[in-house]
Amino acid sequence: MSPHRVSVQDMLAYELKKELADRYFGFRKLIEEDKLDFAEKARQYSQILEKRIAYDLIRICLLLRQEALIEEFFSLTGLPAYLFYDPYLSQSARIRARVFTGVHLHGLTGAGRFKNLLFDCYERLEHHLAQYREKFTELLAYEKEINAEIDLFQRSNDLGAIMGFLKSLGDRNRAGSMEGGLEPGLAAGLAARLRIEPQPPVEHYLPLLPPLPALESIRPRLKALAESAWQRHGEEVLRELAELAASEEKREAEREGGDDGDNNQGEPG
Repeated sequence: MSPHRVSVQDMLAYELKKELADRYFGFRKLIEEDKLDFAEKARQYSQILEKRIAYDLIRICLLLRQEALIEEFFSLTGLPAYLFYDPYLSQSARIRARVFTGVHLHGLTGAGRFKNLLFDCYERLEHHLAQYREKFTELLAYEKEINAEIDLFQRSNDLGAIMGFLKSLGDRNRAGSMEGGLEPGLAAGLAARLRIEPQPPVEHYLPLLPPLPALESIRPRLKALAESAWQRHGEEVLRELAELAASEEKREAEREGGDDGDNNQGEPG
């Protein structure tokens, strides 16, 4: 037989190795894609935390202002102390304007408008936190699913067992070529290097936040906080919000005027 002629055993060995490699790296790629998808979902859900919950909490803290009142609020709700809040925020007119843009007041008296604003901010916080916790729970299930896939993959693709199976197909000399030149013990090292790490827990990406008490269950205590804040600085807050609303109306009018001017350009006199 010609030394260059490929035997049936060589052909079968090649096809077997190709099938094992395709299965191994195909399954591995699916898991890696799931892990990337998990990280992307965590990034998207973090926007609920950073752009909604953070704004809601900052609004409430800016309304309460006083450290004692803010501490009482966090104690009342069970949220981590000073979550997303820094005393600097109360000193920044730009941040105050940004978080209160588009916020509407309602009520017959100044004290009533201030209290209603605090209640409205709390209801938004309650809604956004419930939404966040729902997404957090989805990620917990996804984490469990990915780790189950990884566990199945590791048990189904034991490189040591695969090498042993290849050896059982023929003699040691031929099995050696089928292993691709793996030295004794190298399979174990290769398996360690190719091992897929478990999916990091959700808490690696996002904090676990407790559910908020329903507004109705804490309404009397939240009302007391609003009354205390109103007596200390409520009128000042409403005055700042009125100035902010007036500035927004002025900018809107200027934009509309600019649009009208643009539209009239080129029209016959």
